[in-house]
Amino acid sequence: MPFINNWRHKGMSNTVNKLTAGKTYWLIALLWLGFNNTALAAEFVGSAQCKGCHSETYKAWQNSHHAKAMQLANASTVLGNFNKATLAEKEGENRFFKKGDDFWVNIQGPDGSFHDYKIQYTFGYTPLQQYMVQFDDGRTQLIPFAWDSRPKEQGGQRWFNLYPDYRNNHQDFFWTNTGQNWNYMCSDCHSTNVKKNFDAASNTYNTSYSEINVGCEACHGAASGHLQWNKQPLLPYRQKGFARNLEKPVKQWAKQDGFNTLKPEHISSTDQTLVCAQCHSRRTQISDNSTIDAAGITDFGQRYQQTLITNENYYPDGQIYNEVFVYGSFLQSKMHKNGVSCTNCHEPHSAKLTMPIESVCLQCHQADTYAQTSHHHHKADSNGAQCVNCHMPQTTYMQLDDRRDHSWHKPNPAMAEKFETPDTCLSCHEDENSLWSLSHTQQWFGKAGDEEPFAPVFAVADGGYQDMSAQLSKISQSNNYADIIRASALTRMAATPNPNTLIAIARAAKHKDSNVRRGAITAAANISAPEKWRVLSPLLSDAVLAVRAEAAFALVPLWGNLSAAQQRKLSPALNDYMNIQSFNADRAFAHINQASVYGYKGEFEKAEAAYTQAIRIEPYFAGSYINMADFYRASGNNEKAISVLQAGLKASPLEATIPYSLGLAFIRANNITQAQKALKQAASMSENNAQYFYVYALSLAKDKPQKAEQAMSQAYNISKDPRQLYALCEMKINHGSASAKQCLQEIEGLIPAEALATLQQLLTIKK
Repeated sequence: MPFINNWRHKGMSNTVNKLTAGKTYWLIALLWLGFNNTALAAEFVGSAQCKGCHSETYKAWQNSHHAKAMQLANASTVLGNFNKATLAEKEGENRFFKKGDDFWVNIQGPDGSFHDYKIQYTFGYTPLQQYMVQFDDGRTQLIPFAWDSRPKEQGGQRWFNLYPDYRNNHQDFFWTNTGQNWNYMCSDCHSTNVKKNFDAASNTYNTSYSEINVGCEACHGAASGHLQWNKQPLLPYRQKGFARNLEKPVKQWAKQDGFNTLKPEHISSTDQTLVCAQCHSRRTQISDNSTIDAAGITDFGQRYQQTLITNENYYPDGQIYNEVFVYGSFLQSKMHKNGVSCTNCHEPHSAKLTMPIESVCLQCHQADTYAQTSHHHHKADSNGAQCVNCHMPQTTYMQLDDRRDHSWHKPNPAMAEKFETPDTCLSCHEDENSLWSLSHTQQWFGKAGDEEPFAPVFAVADGGYQDMSAQLSKISQSNNYADIIRASALTRMAATPNPNTLIAIARAAKHKDSNVRRGAITAAANISAPEKWRVLSPLLSDAVLAVRAEAAFALVPLWGNLSAAQQRKLSPALNDYMNIQSFNADRAFAHINQASVYGYKGEFEKAEAAYTQAIRIEPYFAGSYINMADFYRASGNNEKAISVLQAGLKASPLEATIPYSLGLAFIRANNITQAQKALKQAASMSENNAQYFYVYALSLAKDKPQKAEQAMSQAYNISKDPRQLYALCEMKINHGSASAKQCLQEIEGLIPAEALATLQQLLTIKK
């Protein structure tokens, strides 16, 4: 293409002359440039290049969280007190001091002793600032202590421990381990154009970036094309030389009869929300691909795997629980559905609100309806009169960083009372309860509106107490729910496959939204092999990387029963999956995933090597030992499985899953004494895990009946699962316990009548 490169440096008048002279290849070149400008291999040029033309924007950015996301530690960037400050903890006194112009800490290292570490970088600036140490192997780690940068009158200007529960070097979140590793955990969002550059063979990093902080090109993309367009603005580059369209999806909002909220005249497809979501989301990075690529495939799943609405991160009604960074919440909202984007509320360069907080919502929600006591039922200008305090409640993370929920839920005290979801009313009315909130909201608004909530279904499905497949199928197929909710309903179907769920899965596999298609893959986990292949195999050629890779991993367990043609169809997407694991080779889970694939394909030596590599990369990660033990168990070598788990117990002594797995391995070896010892350890380490107490009770049933009943009773007290109460009653009957009859009275009404009759018959026999 040299003629194109030469042509784009010529004047436009020369171009017109050539076109009018009938040189049709110039027209082709013109069209090619206009619709495929990303092929010009744009390069990163740095934010300083933007200052000359965009001085006001550049100034706003300089004072933003983005500009201060990460900086070299020096006198102008470090906010913390390093003037011989100390912080006493039970391990000893931590010291913060300077050597010349450099900043240092003396804190506990992985060997348990205190050492001096040089602070290389700052991380953020308000309401707290973190600090990082760089090691010789390329790892950059966040120390556990942060500086509270708030004013002293607000409780700030102090050192505090961000992770007081992670004081042991065997824990993932100990400061020198992967949970606090910048290269994997943080760099992609806190710096610009990051290349992780991890070398698995040497277990080292050579991470690079274009800019240390979040610069202009982190959002706009590489800017060399824009600089070229600026010299020749008549050239038909897309988006003024950028590949990304960061405009608002809605250009004009209009009032419609019968509505109190403005409606979009038209919703365009733009990249704005997707660009913000790159960092403001709970996700796993799976490639260095752009979410907006030259082939025209614009999807989050080209670069990331989005976390869905799971009970690890969200409450059953979708409100935030763990830190999810906004996007998963926003995708649930009516705002997203109706074309609202980030810059409708947030100025993109300063990251501040575009207007006072009390006015933001009134851009669309008409004040004569919503900014009225008749709507919010609070005094004007009070906290309760502000939209965000009812519809965007705050959750505090990192001990003092408040984050608002961006799903804009309606307050629902009834749901809070039944399923322990957050009751927004109690954020202010701390001395009340949800029954009080419910009485007021019902008086004001009547009973719940016309929306059928998904929360009860998710709550019951997550508890595992009954089959919710019919209700989940209904949610997954209803346009009344956001796509991310439909996808999340699908993921909860996997445990109970039936004809209804199969129909829902088949439809979801053809859905336009990639998260819904991913949900279908998870939902298909336990359907029959022929049906699984029929439904999921078309996704092996899906345009979105995350979808086809997940489909490949879901189908590879069938490898041994596939035809040669089917294996050939599976292989390209399976290669994509393996490449994703190689991209994340700095984490043990990636090697475990590769080992699973090798195992399914019968490549057992490669599988064993991959498990060994997982342990080498993260020796404290319990999953490596457990999965490797399962691998040995499946091959009939229970002795090796026990050996691996014993090694894991030494390397990760605080992880209860290892002694639990070890106990099961000892049961298979018919070594009940050692099994009881291991299972007791697991239960004592995880006092709220009903399953551990249940299995421990079963191991005690023959020779220690009283302890067995105590453990089973504990299991039921934790779970309230009638199946465990059934096991306890059966145990009491078999042991001739005096409280057996009382147990039957307690379980009556909680289990089917025929199950109760079986227990009553057993009691009669034992008498």
